[in-house]
Amino acid sequence: MKQPDPHRPVPRCLLSATILLLLVGGSARCDDPQSPSKNRPLRFEQQRIMIGAFWTNLPDGNTERWIRQIAEANFTLVFGPLRNDSSASATQEHIDLCGRHNLDALVHCPGIPFDKLPAGRACLGYRLFDEPNSDRFDRLAEQVRQLRQAQPGRLAYINLFPNYANSRQLGAATYEEYVAGFLEKVAVDVLSMDHYPIFKPARDTRDRYCQNLDTVRRHALKAGIPFWNYFNAMPFGPHTDPTESQLRWQIYTSLTYGAKGVLYFNYGSPRTFEFPKGGGLIRRDGSRTRHWFQAQRINAALKNLGPTLMQLHSTGVYRVSPDDDPVQVLKGTAITNITRQDVDPPHDYLVGMFRHTAGRRAVMLQNYRFAYTAWPTVEFDVPIDQIREVDPKTGREIAVNDDSPDMHGLQLSLDSGAGRLFLLPAASAANRRE
Repeated sequence: MKQPDPHRPVPRCLLSATILLLLVGGSARCDDPQSPSKNRPLRFEQQRIMIGAFWTNLPDGNTERWIRQIAEANFTLVFGPLRNDSSASATQEHIDLCGRHNLDALVHCPGIPFDKLPAGRACLGYRLFDEPNSDRFDRLAEQVRQLRQAQPGRLAYINLFPNYANSRQLGAATYEEYVAGFLEKVAVDVLSMDHYPIFKPARDTRDRYCQNLDTVRRHALKAGIPFWNYFNAMPFGPHTDPTESQLRWQIYTSLTYGAKGVLYFNYGSPRTFEFPKGGGLIRRDGSRTRHWFQAQRINAALKNLGPTLMQLHSTGVYRVSPDDDPVQVLKGTAITNITRQDVDPPHDYLVGMFRHTAGRRAVMLQNYRFAYTAWPTVEFDVPIDQIREVDPKTGREIAVNDDSPDMHGLQLSLDSGAGRLFLLPAASAANRRE
């Protein structure tokens, strides 16, 4: 099992692959099955933020057109193959086209021996199973071991149930037991789950979404691996068609909890009983819906924030609800207070605290409301001239801008559901939270 040390050394072959990555893009991995040893194959190491396009069955055979379209929407990961064809040739085409457009491919290719699976520079890994019952964990553990031996450095990908699955589905008494048991038996390199919150006024399940993220965050930190999650991007069942701010809320909430991958469900509009309305990022005829353009805007910022996000280790997540005293909730963090300056609506924020690999601290401040913008007055534990913001337009560190300079204190404007990422100097021992 990996140790949760963000400063662990990178294997030599990954250093070489990283140099190649700078030239050609994609996620670095080593293709030498003998490195570092035949008995201890290379483990998968995530190299960039994963923005995933899932369920992309498309209407015709012009695969490159669709891959190019996905790249234009600023995704970094494409599940595939894109059509209802999981043959080796279709999978290889998918991998090769992803590589041509600087995308990673996570493919499903059943029935092919692990040592014969299609591969290539853009092949991030292989999908093994979706939402397993705990009765399957032992078999999955053996599959992961065999796949890692046959395809060193590539991801053996398994996605778990959400926390609203029942005990029969989980094969466990509680969700906590389910996730803990999975990681105890199955030595995955990424912990992944799906959860689709409901945004209806009479049924708002966003807090449960956060509870799910908290569970996988804690277990992923303990295992020393990243976690990803699927979120909802289309109407189905009890789920309303999400607005752009609701898409943004789901993504930035995941990032505030430390996710290193956010996966759109769905990119396409499947023709099944679950999705009578359609409403994915593209229609069944391949034309783009408004969600495609929304994702393009949101993903552009994620790609720019990504290099910094990949260097962050989550150290805490704090909810500042309207009835809370921010001073007490955030005691010992880099934010000492959040006030409203009599601006409606009342404060409602999510705060993620992180340690940067360079030793600095980082803060993700997110507007928990998806229907209103927010203008908090924020007090950090260092002067403003010691704080830098990661610019979502460029990815560069910039000076923090006071959005209302005529008002007392530092005013920060937050779009509905959005987050802003700040970098601060390392804390002194006296300021560290116990």
